[in-house]
Amino acid sequence: MDTPHVVVVMGVAGTGKTTIGPLLAARLGVPYAEGDDFHPEANIAKMSAGTPLTDDDRWPWLDAIGFWAHGRAGLGGVVSSSALKRSYRERLRSAAPGVVFVHLTGSRALIEDRMSHRKGHFMPTALLDSQFATLQPLGADEAGVDVDVSGSPEEITARAVAALSALDRAGDGGGSCPK
Repeated sequence: MDTPHVVVVMGVAGTGKTTIGPLLAARLGVPYAEGDDFHPEANIAKMSAGTPLTDDDRWPWLDAIGFWAHGRAGLGGVVSSSALKRSYRERLRSAAPGVVFVHLTGSRALIEDRMSHRKGHFMPTALLDSQFATLQPLGADEAGVDVDVSGSPEEITARAVAALSALDRAGDGGGSCPK
């Protein structure tokens, strides 16, 4: 990418945001911020107990991520956030208008399998259904790309870089979403 965008790596739990985010940041030569680190303790406790977050739970978290993204405007950065609903993405865009989304996508079976093998994460597999029920895929008018999560982390990252480059070449950091 020629322009140092702030990229939000989004998707349901288990798609690999925490794995792909740092790899993507390294490839783009920009800093990475882990979205989970922006959660208040109350949110982590709720999710650890298997209780889905409400919108009211998410607003302060999204505002904190938006504040970080705003501070990286013109400098570039990568941050992870589920950003499942369009309203969540709009909240992030209102704080940092130039953000671009990389939506990590995959089959429910693949994602559930990956979640069942990860260690030490507070998000239980039991919340995957609520994640998919909440998910609103990127709209054609949202700046972003969909990236399939099958394959190795390096393959996924390479697809993300290629998709972001195509978005940049289209000159449309704020419009169409090549999918």
